[in-house]
Amino acid sequence: MVVLNRIYTRTGDGGQTALGNGQRVAKHALRVSAYGTVDETNATLGLARLHATGDLDRLLAMIQNDLFDLGADLCRPEMDRDAEAAYPVLRMVAAQVDRLEAEIDAMNVRLSPLRSFVLPGGSALSACLHLCRTVSRRAERLVVELAEAEPVNPQATRYLNRVSDWFFVASRIANDDGRADVLWVPGANR
Repeated sequence: MVVLNRIYTRTGDGGQTALGNGQRVAKHALRVSAYGTVDETNATLGLARLHATGDLDRLLAMIQNDLFDLGADLCRPEMDRDAEAAYPVLRMVAAQVDRLEAEIDAMNVRLSPLRSFVLPGGSALSACLHLCRTVSRRAERLVVELAEAEPVNPQATRYLNRVSDWFFVASRIANDDGRADVLWVPGANR
């Protein structure tokens, strides 16, 4: 259980932070940048939810929770030492990715195939979901870079790849099932 009774600790004043295993690292460390960008994705998702209702809002809430799981996974290096931890280590699992894929497939049935790229916009929710998509893609790039330097749970990378696709498809749903999509017109302003 998490207990936050004191928000500032002063332990980061020198430019370091603690990872999930207690190891101190620079706040600009690649791992910190990766899970910090996952947190940024979650914050943009909070903005999107201001415009969401019903089932879509429920699904977005599930993704927000998943993104916290993902941050917990990424902040804990040394996956091979999980069994030694004093408490169960939270890792992303394939079922979370599978759920996203099923949701994407269900949403995609409602959409006509695209004949052009979509510009971010249309409804406020759609624009926010495009922001979520681009920030999650940045998080994915950082996690892939991190995985080249040290072990990372492969489900973490899979989840980020899939959730950005989810945000794209949901952005079309938020635009009246794609009917209000703003389409790119190549060379329109020449």
